[in-house]
Amino acid sequence: MKLNNVITGAALASLLSAAALAHGGATGIVKERMDGMGVMKGSMKVLTPMMQGKTEYDAEAVRREAEKIQAHAGDTLTKLFPEGSDGKPSEAKPEIWSDWNGFVGLAAQLETFSAGLAAAADNGLMMAGTQHGSMMEGSNSMMRSSGMGSGSMMGAGIGNGGMMGGAHSVEDLSQMPADSVFMMMSQVCSACHTRFRSE
Repeated sequence: MKLNNVITGAALASLLSAAALAHGGATGIVKERMDGMGVMKGSMKVLTPMMQGKTEYDAEAVRREAEKIQAHAGDTLTKLFPEGSDGKPSEAKPEIWSDWNGFVGLAAQLETFSAGLAAAADNGLMMAGTQHGSMMEGSNSMMRSSGMGSGSMMGAGIGNGGMMGGAHSVEDLSQMPADSVFMMMSQVCSACHTRFRSE
């Protein structure tokens, strides 16, 4: 038991030092936005295994984590990117400011989809009780058939700040299975990181 505690303590210390290095001495608004992104990343780490059927589905946890993401999306997110706040240690690409409308559009979509996920939490997974692979294939198939696959995600509709695959309201999303809404929210995150974040 003591050995496990030592290993766990060492792993935690390693994670904390990695997090400190990731921020690379960031201060002010750059640190504030990195901290916000860290909260969203933490929520995604809780949500992803649930949506994949790897951990037990918990509607209250889904709602809580979706609300955390929502609290850091939309205007709250874009206000943390004033012009001139790029450069090391920031991971923000200059494209944020040269394609500001695209960035604002993705931030707004993240807010809508995270609010929709919170509202859809009680709906559970699309194919609850099926094998993980089938569930995800069904979800991916639904995304493709509705024009929401990753190919269309990176298309012109997103580039000009338009909603992915057509406009979705929180009310529309609240009627969908939680994993479908999560998939759309994840695609917004991926699109934003691909276009606006240096790796």
